Amino acid sequence: MWIALTREVSPTLGACELTHLARDPIDVARARRQHVAYEEALGSLGCEVNRLPPLPDHPDAVFVEDTALVLPEVAVVLRPGAASRRGETASVAKALPAWRPTLALEGPGSVDGGDLLALGKTVYVGRSGRSDEAGAEELRRQLVPWGYRVERVALSGCLHLKSAVTRVGPETLLLNPAWVDPAPFASWQRIEVAPEEPHAANALRVGELLLYPEAYPATRRRLEAAGCRVLPLDLSELAKAEGAVTCCSLLFEA
Repeated sequence: MWIALTREVSPTLGACELTHLARDPIDVARARRQHVAYEEALGSLGCEVNRLPPLPDHPDAVFVEDTALVLPEVAVVLRPGAASRRGETASVAKALPAWRPTLALEGPGSVDGGDLLALGKTVYVGRSGRSDEAGAEELRRQLVPWGYRVERVALSGCLHLKSAVTRVGPETLLLNPAWVDPAPFASWQRIEVAPEEPHAANALRVGELLLYPEAYPATRRRLEAAGCRVLPLDLSELAKAEGAVTCCSLLFEA
């Protein structure tokens, strides 16, 4: 069984942290409908959806992926790079021990979950403005006893590593080579995003199917041509907050 931890959209979503996008008015009611449809899609794929307690005073709280890394053997509660988001982690730290032994980063470094891509026993950490060297080193020390290695990856022009690369198949990644160097992933098959869709590299793999934003039809055709099964979703309002399909849940096998 798959577990998906989610959190409802905050009424203050319009005051979210932004790095690479200009602020655009967000229709919170529509964002909530889109998020409910996202949760329903997870449920339709066999996930047990567990909502974390609401945090109405935390604009970015819907993006729960940034608060933790969940691996098959262990979970690590992270320390988000934006100070305004650090109050989001307490409820995650309380929930995760039901499924995993749970560790936590103490700081002073920071790591966002959106910067983490676990492929086998390697955890790639994006060199973004949200995840620094001290945070990556503390994460490395936490994971050594579990047999993981941590590798830093350079980024350019995007918020998180998973803005630039995500896993879409057993041996396949979806990648924007303008935002991340493909070299660290040389052993993987790679599908590049359509050049006119630079934000299209974020997909959420649930079993054999991908949840994917409907805003990127050209890249979707590339995925389907490669044999990927795609379930498109409208996440247009959440995208205005630099959100995407991976960041709206913590997804792991029970």
